[in-house]
Amino acid sequence: FDPRRTAIEMADWYAFRDPRQFYYATYNISRAAMQQSFDDAVNFVDKRGLVGSVDADWRAMFAAYLLPLRHVEWAANMNCQLIADWGYGTQITSAAAFCGTDRLGIAQIISRIGLVLGEGSDEQLLAAKTQWLDAPEWQPMRRLVEDLLVVRDWFELFVAQLVVLDGYVYPLVTQAFDRAGAAHNGSSLSMMTGFLGDWFADNSRWTDAVLKAAAGESEANRQTLRDWFDRWDERARAAVQPVADMVLGDRGASAVAEAGAQLQDRVAGLGAIAEREKAA
Repeated sequence: FDPRRTAIEMADWYAFRDPRQFYYATYNISRAAMQQSFDDAVNFVDKRGLVGSVDADWRAMFAAYLLPLRHVEWAANMNCQLIADWGYGTQITSAAAFCGTDRLGIAQIISRIGLVLGEGSDEQLLAAKTQWLDAPEWQPMRRLVEDLLVVRDWFELFVAQLVVLDGYVYPLVTQAFDRAGAAHNGSSLSMMTGFLGDWFADNSRWTDAVLKAAAGESEANRQTLRDWFDRWDERARAAVQPVADMVLGDRGASAVAEAGAQLQDRVAGLGAIAEREKAA
């Protein structure tokens, strides 16, 4: 087994570009600003006790869908670091390492939100760990996350984790779930999670550029990307559906379908599944 081998073939592995042009200094400047924005929002909510004004039932629901995601983020960190280790060329490995650092930071930030919800105690975080291990709604996601940890093709892992799974989780959390909280006076909770949407949009600039470059290289690459996308799209959709149903009830199916359609359109626009879409 050669860990650097992948089914994707490139004449020039340095064809991948990160449009953000991150290196150590620019990355840290960018993330320091993002961290400061989050700190300001959390401090504003915490010092004014705004969480207490949110409907109790929605506070519990918010904790039930957000806090277990810190385990998903920890696994995403592991996957990004594997891509950084096994990938070929610093154009992709350095960006993957930065992304892995982001994911660990997001897991820590979600933990901090859990402490705010628990008024300084770890009670909510402990409950979230129990949900992650035992709650039926989370077991499809847990199984998917564990399966991703043993994917051997690093480029397939890139597609599965950073394009497909993230392409469901982040839009659901920052759009569908967030909109549902508005009816429960949940604006203060939205203040604490606003950074998630900003981070996802920023990271997608990189992942989209990589996917577009790989798809543009050859029809063989496009076929491989289509196969990977279809495989992991089905798994990701099944994993998020029970969580969406838990949060949104009868609207869960339509929310997942909307997220899936957005993802399909996004990937098709990059040329990775365009031929299949035309054939359909």
